[in-house]
Amino acid sequence: MASSAIFNFLPSSSLSSLSFRNSRTQTPFFYKPLIVKASTSVDYSSSSLAGTSTKNNNWVWKYKDNSVNIYYEEHDKGSDEPCKNILMIPTISDVSTVEEWRSVAKDIAGRNGKVNYKTTIVDWPGLGYSDRPKLDYNADVMEKFLVDFINSPDSPVNNSDKDLVVFGGGHAATLAVRAAKKGLVKPTAIASIAPTWAGPLPIVFGRDSSMETRYGFLRGTLRAPAVGWMMYNVLVSNEKSITSQYKSHVYADPEKVTPYIIESRFALTKRQGARYVPAAFLTGLLDPVKSREEFVQLFAELEGKIPCLVLATAGSPKRSKAEMEALKEAKGVGKYVEVPGALLPQEECPEIVAEQLYRFLQEIYEL
Repeated sequence: MASSAIFNFLPSSSLSSLSFRNSRTQTPFFYKPLIVKASTSVDYSSSSLAGTSTKNNNWVWKYKDNSVNIYYEEHDKGSDEPCKNILMIPTISDVSTVEEWRSVAKDIAGRNGKVNYKTTIVDWPGLGYSDRPKLDYNADVMEKFLVDFINSPDSPVNNSDKDLVVFGGGHAATLAVRAAKKGLVKPTAIASIAPTWAGPLPIVFGRDSSMETRYGFLRGTLRAPAVGWMMYNVLVSNEKSITSQYKSHVYADPEKVTPYIIESRFALTKRQGARYVPAAFLTGLLDPVKSREEFVQLFAELEGKIPCLVLATAGSPKRSKAEMEALKEAKGVGKYVEVPGALLPQEECPEIVAEQLYRFLQEIYEL
């Protein structure tokens, strides 16, 4: 049977894994990269945080002949005071969700400072709580969605002064940088959290012609009506597989992987159409670039244009960490900070990540 051959040459543990300066005069530029190791503790004063208001809704993305309902959440103080807009984009994975950003979003939106912030988290098409149509997903499709979500007149993050900061994790971070490099979006600043560019299989097995043929076969099988669901249930959509990936490399500390996390992620994998984006992600179709050199060059193109913070992680898998460390002294990276965690630090260590991101916002807007 064809699926048996796939199991023999690709271990299931790797299949289910996550891979892995602005023209405004008041914006500081970091022409010489600043490299920092973050503290593992955060001290909040009793008056530093306020209550937040949360709203969730759907935005309709028009793509070719499809109308795709896109889920998003907004967090702010619930007041009429002016605020700066922040877009938070989840790490692309088979269990990607707005939930990974929720604690950080509420933290930053609730801060009492010189500037108020509204944080918006959006689920990718085909992932999280968004619709999951059977599209031919690739990096260009995901980039198109991101550009449309930011630029469309009816977008929840579109505003008259065009002032928007983008925070993204994993592949999402790199796709945002790629869109900015092309001039398709013009954010005030970008923060890349545990940025990646290679999908789970390419980062382990490479991209020679033989492997690309196998990836194509696997991708086609996962998208097939009957056998696709069977294979997806074995490789991805089961609690044992999700628990294994979270405890082995998504989180650095397996003790932080709670039953709730596993249950909520498992539920996401059972949504209609759930296997289409993972089929593309696992096999490298969502990779924004094809090499480390291209990855570094993307960030270099931001030099002198858009301030960029990179939050690398101390506990990432070896291959993914090597790609993050390639950005340590790269052009275009104004500040490089190492934080605890692995491939999802915004969920595993939200207080520390929120503190670093808030400091970045202060450097942009308050200094």
